[in-house]
Amino acid sequence: MKKLSIIGMPMDLGQMRRGVDMGPSAIRYAGINERLKPLFDEIHDLGDIAIGRPAVVVDQESNLRNLDLVAEKSAMLAEKVDEAIQSGSFPLVLGGDHSIAIGTLAGVSKHYQNLGVIWYDAHGDLNTAETSPSGNIHGMPLAVSLGLGHKKLTEIGGYFPKVKPEHVVIIGARSLDEGERKLIKEKGMKVYTMHEVDRMGMAKVIEETIAYLKDKTDGVHLSLDLDGLDPSECPGVGTPVMGGISYRESHLAMEMLEEAKLITSAEFVEVNPILDEKNKTASVAVELMGSLFGEKLL
Repeated sequence: MKKLSIIGMPMDLGQMRRGVDMGPSAIRYAGINERLKPLFDEIHDLGDIAIGRPAVVVDQESNLRNLDLVAEKSAMLAEKVDEAIQSGSFPLVLGGDHSIAIGTLAGVSKHYQNLGVIWYDAHGDLNTAETSPSGNIHGMPLAVSLGLGHKKLTEIGGYFPKVKPEHVVIIGARSLDEGERKLIKEKGMKVYTMHEVDRMGMAKVIEETIAYLKDKTDGVHLSLDLDGLDPSECPGVGTPVMGGISYRESHLAMEMLEEAKLITSAEFVEVNPILDEKNKTASVAVELMGSLFGEKLL
């Protein structure tokens, strides 16, 4: 029986631009339930985790914005995701800024010995307090999940790391900070920048990703940041970077991942309707979910 649990995480605490907290609403408005209904036996929309309207607090010691709140809300998300998996459901988390991945991965990873992660994103999100130019936690979730960063974040769920560097594949990178580049080289992480996507084509990138993760992981989480796509396709994101993945390439990637039956949990993040054009970015997110969950033309 195919069951889906949808969890909204309307958190904008990991960065400075308002509006991304409306992402889950925008995705629901774009028709997620209607789109996915034919693809599952049961869909449970568990609503949104309550975030509230807290003022921005910068941690004096680490210079991280909203550290305590991000940690607290991430722990709540981890619990929800954990419960969904325990009930035999596929957890689909709607963001929110990319800092929500800290909570998602904390909830998912405890169910796997060797969790794989596909990070579909223009950015590496591999900063720590020491390397971050901004102190924004949405640039840190992958580092945190690798066990690098502030203890309040890395130890959510009571264990760390959530994932090993050799089980991560980053796809679509085109904006990396100096500290991130260094970390990628140091850990020997698998990264397909836009150079590789252009040169090899998305089909080859996904084939290699599947081959790389298939035998050494027992589950794979997809963390898809809509800024992985080109801003012409997805204008409603907080940190757009020109020269991104196309709409068609993204559909192909989702279709190939579905065929491989590789993905065991997913999140779609950084939809900001205030920066969007007629809810275009949320609609693209929903369409990509259709492909990821097995929608077929014929």
